[in-house]
Amino acid sequence: MNEFLKQLKIQRWDDHRYYHHSRINQSLHLISAISFVVAYGFLFIDPAVAALIAWLVSMTARQSGHFFFEPLGYDEVNMATNEYKEEIKVGYNLRRKVVLMAIWAAAPVMLVIDPAMMGFFEPYASLKEFVHNTGEMWLAIGVGGLLFRTVHLFFIKDVMSGLVWMTKIITDPFHDIYLYYKAPMALLRGELIEPRGRIHNV
Repeated sequence: MNEFLKQLKIQRWDDHRYYHHSRINQSLHLISAISFVVAYGFLFIDPAVAALIAWLVSMTARQSGHFFFEPLGYDEVNMATNEYKEEIKVGYNLRRKVVLMAIWAAAPVMLVIDPAMMGFFEPYASLKEFVHNTGEMWLAIGVGGLLFRTVHLFFIKDVMSGLVWMTKIITDPFHDIYLYYKAPMALLRGELIEPRGRIHNV
């Protein structure tokens, strides 16, 4: 258990120091984290609604922060190129995220083409049912993406790394609230990049 927690701390620290320099990105992660917590609550009420919140609000905010606001040049703080960081990324790097987001975006289109999705759904008869079925598809994609990368890590690294990463992803919303709750105020002060001296070991 001690080794598991140690590896979890390392993965969280690497994620923060390599990929969250931008205060805009941090603020978007805060929005994402709060909405993910709401989505977790909806898992017990209506899983399809939980998936709609997670993908439309949480993932959109989170990934737009990475794609549009996080600096992609040489990382002077960590003395690493973006190419190096993409290569060592434990979870989904930008290339893998593009694939995942493309599958997400294609899901409603597939549902329009085949409303029954090869018999998995009762064909929708209204917009509300279409949205609900889309939410269920997005839930499956989210869970599938999590499990796929976890098992993938079992083979390319080890079982511990995969389980640690899965735990990190599931608990990230709570940890991100703790890490980035001050980011919006820093952004309002005009601080676009977290100063090097404040990148603290977590």
